[in-house]
Amino acid sequence: MRKRRGRPLAMDEAEASGQVWRDEVRRRVTAEQDRDALARLVEDDADPFEVELYERAADPRTLVIDRAQRRRAGQHERRVRRLRQRSREVGP
Repeated sequence: MRKRRGRPLAMDEAEASGQVWRDEVRRRVTAEQDRDALARLVEDDADPFEVELYERAADPRTLVIDRAQRRRAGQHERRVRRLRQRSREVGP
């Protein structure tokens, strides 16, 4: 969020879209949790569709992408928190 003379300006469309994406990344279950849940389903009933979902969830690329997205969302969250803290310390 940009500031003008100490007052925050409204978020532009890109910032708002980015915030929605970060919120969604932080809310969803991890790829590991997905993989483990699907593994339990496949153990009970080896439905071909469930097996395909498990294989996709267990793909190392899926796990790496999920971790990277969560890391990026967390980094942004920490950056925003630091900027807010600095602005409070400096004051108007």
